[in-house]
Amino acid sequence: PLNNRPQHNYGRSRAVLDHAHQMGAVTKSGLMLGLGESHENLNRTLNDLREAGCDLLTVGQYLQATKNNAAVVKYYPPEEFLQIKFIAVELGFKEVEAGPLVRSSYRAHRLYQDLKNGIIKTN
Repeated sequence: PLNNRPQHNYGRSRAVLDHAHQMGAVTKSGLMLGLGESHENLNRTLNDLREAGCDLLTVGQYLQATKNNAAVVKYYPPEEFLQIKFIAVELGFKEVEAGPLVRSSYRAHRLYQDLKNGIIKTN
């Protein structure tokens, strides 16, 4: 749902997360918003990630790196990122970082350490 790559890559990525989760690994994924995704696409992707057992999530704003890259379709305000974080936590993600400047590895080590040290509840 939230990618411009062929659909089989999405399915493969989801299968890798699912397999890693089943093997007992802490799993993390990241989303970049602003390329024209609908709320339905976003909700379906969040649900897919949770169904695959994804524990940690980062959600950030896509920014056009050069004029040759895809243009930004929508700039999300910070309030929408807070809403997305709330939805993701309600779905069962253990920890979520969401904001305009959040990137895939944003505080990933801290998220993992908090989970490992029991700071984040796992149930």
